[in-house]
Order: sequence, then structure tokens, then C-alpha cells
Amino acid sequence: MDFAITYLSFYLIQVEGKGDQADKRFKHFQTLDTEEYEESPLKDFLDGELMKISKRKVDRHPKTEQIPTKIGSFIVEEGHALDSNPNYNVFNRVRYAKTKQEFQEENEQFTRSYIDTSAVRGGVFIIASAKLTKYLDEPFVFLLKCDFEPKVASISDERTLIRHVEMAITTKNMKSIQYPYMPEEGMVEEGELKIHQASHARYFEDFLKFVEYGESMPEIMRSQIVGIVSEHVNVNYEADSPEVEEFHADIEQWAVSEKRELRERLDTHQIVEAAASMVEITPDLDLKMKLDHVGVNALLSDFGEAVHVAKLNGKYVTIIESDSIVFEKSVSPIEFLKPDELDEVIARIRAKNGG
Repeated sequence: MDFAITYLSFYLIQVEGKGDQADKRFKHFQTLDTEEYEESPLKDFLDGELMKISKRKVDRHPKTEQIPTKIGSFIVEEGHALDSNPNYNVFNRVRYAKTKQEFQEENEQFTRSYIDTSAVRGGVFIIASAKLTKYLDEPFVFLLKCDFEPKVASISDERTLIRHVEMAITTKNMKSIQYPYMPEEGMVEEGELKIHQASHARYFEDFLKFVEYGESMPEIMRSQIVGIVSEHVNVNYEADSPEVEEFHADIEQWAVSEKRELRERLDTHQIVEAAASMVEITPDLDLKMKLDHVGVNALLSDFGEAVHVAKLNGKYVTIIESDSIVFEKSVSPIEFLKPDELDEVIARIRAKNGG
């Protein structure tokens, strides 16, 4: 099972020079209909790729900010329909083109917009409309970008043996856009598309000016945490007090820091409530902490249930409840430990720290 190509346009993109002085051009090589595509070498080149693109997993709110595959949504102002979005309109015109000529005329706007992006690279730009006929008779639009592969060689003949191919392309690291997004086979989201770019460079999405992408879970969590802590500060301090100014400076620094130390602003009950609201949206959120050189990997839902943080004589103490302890990889004598009672351990910590 695969997509059946209705129309396909093949463009060569050439970029000479760098920055604002770069000479960026595109050349239309060929537009094919179904029968012409079936006889074309492109069929072997792309065979199975469209299905691979459609099945590539993507999270609406990914766990990290730098991810290669994203769901994009057409930006529409409240009270307006999708056809108020210029990017949607181009996709729709390409999607429902009735002739090969109409398909090419409409899709060239994508190519022109793409070469205007600041970091565009040379290669091949392919635009295709295709149907997944087993489920739907409605077409999909695919935008595919293949970079040129440097230093590619192929065996030519017994005299020269090796012939260098100056403009070879492969589907490896191919960038792609699929519209509409298909969350499940046979189900489509008219207001969404799926974009994939193997590198973290954003240039393949930059030419779609009126498409936005869902926030990552770290971004959502940061926003929620800022809101929770802001509410606490607003309730407990006057609007123009030094404490509020200190908080805003602190939260700005916190939001951009990769390594963040404990801030000690909210009590355990408030943290458990805040964590519960996040876990309700995404149950498998991670909780990762570094206690000096000792790491703790847990779930956010474990905090207040199995993971507890306290202070004892000015030092942090983390208590982890469990029904079992399992050792992996390197062996140690701790595997034969008969644990002390917690009261005895706390007494030792107090004594060690002069308490």
C-alpha cells in the first residue's frame, strides 16, 4: 500500500555565493502526470517515501524543543475561516489542481517562496499531489527537498572505472512537508500539516510565514510554572515591592538557564498541586535532578508520592520510597546491605552536620 501520484513537479535549485549577495535561482525540469510518473526514474527514487513520511511519528507537544518533525497549524484569526490564510490557499490550489499545467503554475509559488529564505541550499525541490486510495479519494500535497550529495562516485565502465556525479541526490536526510496532516490512516486534519527536517536548521519551515508550530513540553511547563509562581508572588507581595522586582529578575534568569538550582519559593503542597496539573495533560513527564554528583531520574508524578525533598541542618535531603532495589551492570557490596531505620540515618546526618 502506498500513495498514488496524481501530478509531480521537479525543480532544480541553485545557490551561488553567500548571505545577501547570494544568487539564488530555480529551474523547472518537468511536471509529470500519473502515467508519465509511472514510467519515470523518479518512481524508483521515491517508491515508498511518501508512505514513510506519512507514518513518521510526531508529537503535538514534543518533549524537547529541538526536534526534526513537527505539526504545523495554519494561523487563523478568531472568527475567520481557513481560507483567510495565504499558505493554506496555496496548498489548497495545488491540492485540487485539475490539469498538469494548472498544477505547475500553482506550485511555483512554493518554489519562489522557498528560494527567498535566508539559508536556502542548492538541491532538488519536488512537489507532488497524491492519493491514498485505499482510504481517501482526496489528494495530499507533498513538498520534498533533497540536498546535493558531495563526493558521490559511481562505477562507469572498464576504461574509466569511476565517474564522478556532480549533482547526485538521495532521499537520505530529505526534508518534507505533508498536507493535510494524517494522524491516523484515513483521518485528516485540514488545518494542519506535518514538517520534517533532518537538521535543526529552521530554513525549511521559514518560507511558510503563516504556519505556527505547537509548543514543546518544556515551553508549556515553563509557561505554567511562571504563572504559578507569579500568582504566589502577586498574592503575597505588593505590586511595586522589591520582592516582586526581584522575582521578575529571578524568573527571567531561570527561564534561560540550562542548569537551574533550587529556588525555594513554594512549599511542597503548592508544588504537588502544580505538578498534578501538568501530569494531567502529560502523564509521563520526566523529573530529573542532580544532587551534587548523584542523579535522580523519576516521573514528575512521583514527587510527593515516592520522591520527597527536605532540609536537615541546612542541607538538602532526598528520600525515595520503593518496594524494591535492583542493581544493574557493575556489582558492589551494597547489594548485601541490611538497611538501617530512617530515624537512625537522620540521627547520623544530624550528628555529621553538628546538629
